[in-house]
Amino acid sequence: MTTTSPQGRTELLRPDGSPVRVLVVDDELSITELLSMALRYEGWQIRSAGDGQGAVQTAREFRPDAVVLDMMLPDMDGLAVLGRLRRELPEVPVLFLTAKDALEDRIAGLTAGGDDYVTKPFSLEEVVARLRGLIRRSGAADRRSDSVLVVGDLTLDEDSHEVSRAGQDIHLTATEFELLRFLMRNPRRVLSKAQILDRVWSYDFGGQANVVELYISYLRRKIDAGREPMIHTRRGAGYLIKPAAS
Repeated sequence: MTTTSPQGRTELLRPDGSPVRVLVVDDELSITELLSMALRYEGWQIRSAGDGQGAVQTAREFRPDAVVLDMMLPDMDGLAVLGRLRRELPEVPVLFLTAKDALEDRIAGLTAGGDDYVTKPFSLEEVVARLRGLIRRSGAADRRSDSVLVVGDLTLDEDSHEVSRAGQDIHLTATEFELLRFLMRNPRRVLSKAQILDRVWSYDFGGQANVVELYISYLRRKIDAGREPMIHTRRGAGYLIKPAAS
């Protein structure tokens, strides 16, 4: 099942209406925190673990709908963890996360029963998109999709990538679309430049924060030009989107 939250964000839900559950397993605390933050923006419940034993124990208690699993853990490798997870939760989809990028490593993970594979450094948007696909295909969430985000008279279709305001089509580049989607998933919420860089440009982006200012200006020209503004700056804090004043 999907629904749109009171804040305008499209959420995947379990058939019983409760939030989707995802377990994040990585021994690098910065990565688990970053992923957990990004996935919570989706409206999902998140638990994390830093080693294989903790992953198996948490999965047993938490009963996740999907698992993000690092291949290299301090006490056992990801394939061993996967085997134990499969005994507890035979149908749970697993997205491998690893610094390895060799073809044989990807094949080993997928052959062992992993459902997908993302290499570090990764894009948070890619991880979210892969998980959404895995969760939908697994049946943990209903496939009936209402993927349209709405804030005021602005709409964004996450599936077709169509954007319109007051019925007028707006053409965006891929980066502009991702930035607008992030803003619209968090309407009325001030998002810092660091948060936007993490989410839209990936966590290891090496550029300057002024790229955010640049793309906000691009969006304003397309979204707000000749209309009551929806995109606002909070000096020293960040940016937010909200319905235009009537």
